[in-house]
Amino acid sequence: MATKPPQADPVQDAPQVTAPQHAAAGLTAIGHTLRVAQRQMGVRRTMLTLMDVNQKDGFDCPGCAWPEPDHRHKAEFCENGAKAVAEEATLRRVTPEFFAAHPVADLAGRSGYWLGQQGRLTHPMYLPEGAEHYEPVTWERAFDIVAEEIAALASPDEAVFYTSGRTSNEAAFLYQLFARELGTNNLPDCSNMCHESSGSALNETIGIGKGSVLLEDLHRADLIIVAGQNPGTNHPRMLTALEEAKANGARIISVNPLPEAGLERFKNPQTAKGLTSGAALTDLFLQIRIGGDQALFRLLNKLVLQTEGAVDEEFVREHTHGFEEFAAAARAADWDDTLRATGLTRAEIERALAMVLASKRTIVCWAMGLTQHKHAVPTIREVVNFLLLRGNIGRPGAGVCPVRGHSNVQGDRTMGIFERPAPAFLDALEQEFGFAPPRAHGYDVVRAIRALRDGEAKVFFAMGGNFVSASPDTEVTEAAMRRARLTVHVSTKLNRSHVVTGARALILPTLGRTERDVQGGGEQFVTVEDSMGMVHASRGRLEPASTHLLSEPAIVCRLARRVLGERSVVPWEEFEADYATVRDRIARVVPGFADFNARVARPGGFVLPHAPRDERRFPTATGKANFTAAPVEYPELPEGRLLLQTLRSHDQYNTTVYGLDDRYRGIRGGRRVVLVNPQDARELGVADGSYVDLVSEWRDGVERRAPGFRVVVYPTARGCAAAYYPETNVLVPLDATADTSNTPASKSVVVRLEQSATD
Repeated sequence: MATKPPQADPVQDAPQVTAPQHAAAGLTAIGHTLRVAQRQMGVRRTMLTLMDVNQKDGFDCPGCAWPEPDHRHKAEFCENGAKAVAEEATLRRVTPEFFAAHPVADLAGRSGYWLGQQGRLTHPMYLPEGAEHYEPVTWERAFDIVAEEIAALASPDEAVFYTSGRTSNEAAFLYQLFARELGTNNLPDCSNMCHESSGSALNETIGIGKGSVLLEDLHRADLIIVAGQNPGTNHPRMLTALEEAKANGARIISVNPLPEAGLERFKNPQTAKGLTSGAALTDLFLQIRIGGDQALFRLLNKLVLQTEGAVDEEFVREHTHGFEEFAAAARAADWDDTLRATGLTRAEIERALAMVLASKRTIVCWAMGLTQHKHAVPTIREVVNFLLLRGNIGRPGAGVCPVRGHSNVQGDRTMGIFERPAPAFLDALEQEFGFAPPRAHGYDVVRAIRALRDGEAKVFFAMGGNFVSASPDTEVTEAAMRRARLTVHVSTKLNRSHVVTGARALILPTLGRTERDVQGGGEQFVTVEDSMGMVHASRGRLEPASTHLLSEPAIVCRLARRVLGERSVVPWEEFEADYATVRDRIARVVPGFADFNARVARPGGFVLPHAPRDERRFPTATGKANFTAAPVEYPELPEGRLLLQTLRSHDQYNTTVYGLDDRYRGIRGGRRVVLVNPQDARELGVADGSYVDLVSEWRDGVERRAPGFRVVVYPTARGCAAAYYPETNVLVPLDATADTSNTPASKSVVVRLEQSATD
């Protein structure tokens, strides 16, 4: 039976800690999944809804972007995907009466967990200037308010249009079309905070900012290196692919500062073996120091160069550029410097080299552990160097595999959600729609926050997401949002961003992936693109949570009609009534989408073209795959300090907190914990179970403090610590970003531990 939401925020000041686990999933995950789902949806709704997740005629999971195999299980979802579905398909409701009972000041004092547990938003809500409560508002009046504020701007560039990775292809295309017809490229998105570094590195080196492998390539690989990623929590269905690869003879190297249960052993709940012993996954665990990955791959490249016959000379000669400069830099790599940067031993690196040399087909997978550092882009370029040396791009069972974290974040970028659009994309828009889109680059996330802070942006509109909680430097971000004239959030559920508002604020409730979408042209479906470039349909089955909801495409179309009025040349009413008409336009604007409607109607959809993967053609400035030769960097750690990485708990997806436990790491009943190596704890004089404040140190001299964290002695790499975000985003300086990509450097924050006043 579904349960009511919590009335009070749970106390989190005494988390319970036990030993970390060494296997993921299994019977425990099944039981936990069903309990969580039934609390939100009840028994019958749970069964009916979960059976539609990731099915060819069902809806795409609103969680991660991991692809589905062609042959689907009846239960084609993971524990965290089921949690995401349950929270969207919940029977709990946030009504106007809820807002009448809770002033914004009260809601601002609640945890993100409590806010999210209240349920689905049912009505458009408006916070007038100076008011203490949100109040219901009609859709017509809501669009009038947005139009009023945009009309008052001195320039369209004073508006910011943010996008979350949950947004469908159709909604994303319409959203960027509206912003550009308005006259701005201010289209920051969640990719700016995660895989922007991947896109920057891959575009430069192979000519396309996406991974070069398909799901079946993992099954064919000889060696898979998983670096800076925790698939057991963040992409659990990836474990099934790793299990199959192992069964086919692959070996796996995991490179991470923390041991992670999912990479140690996977208990596949779909198999008899998985319900008992499971399958060991990692053959070699390299417990690297935070930020040491570039140094590791640089040394491996040197050792490959030194090994006779190890380089694929034909591939290098025919398909690459810049080899000599790269090779000179690689040959200069120093063992002592590398061991200091990585914290690894010579024997560990030599064992990794032996596995590399034995492999004819190698894939490197990575996530935020590589992308959120100052030197993230050169690190990923070094990974590309590593693969190019042995011809491991454009070969079955080999390639680059950046694992995206949100279900359509890659599709949104494909649809044009980008503050720095390619001229060819803008040319295609102009030819198709007959207006001249702006050419000047817009704001990414970090620059948008600066613009809001400095009064250069006055309207903030978010298509999904939880911008305040996802962004760095929490106090700066919140102060920036409060300077806005208007903040607007298109959302399914309540979150922190709704209670950190501009002078006026709107919450616009929208349909979820699980819900039926009926427009003037009949029942609609939307499409998404997964992490490997597969595009497929998503059809919700449930009745909407409220009769007052609009779909994301409908919201954009109605907003555009109201804001742009008669000067618009886009047929917004037609697009709202029938999403197939949107797909027809996408087919003429976006490469790879020709005959979109017919191809996406096929069960499973279609794969987008990828020149490096499909034909070993590299659309770079040189016409070839580019070797690069950046200086090796790694974070320097002052004495008495630790290098902190922010991470997720197992009861969390991005900024959405499903519960207060982190089962695999042995933590229950609280999130304000910091994981510290036992030897570091002794040297710093902090005891397991004591409470400390985390204080970050950066060159601006500003004190950024996260108080009241319980010390958990944990097998982290020496000198390295870890704690959950968004609680620790307060420690990440706004201006501490990756070179080139401008992604917040959330994985390498220098901190000191001070005894907490709460201890």
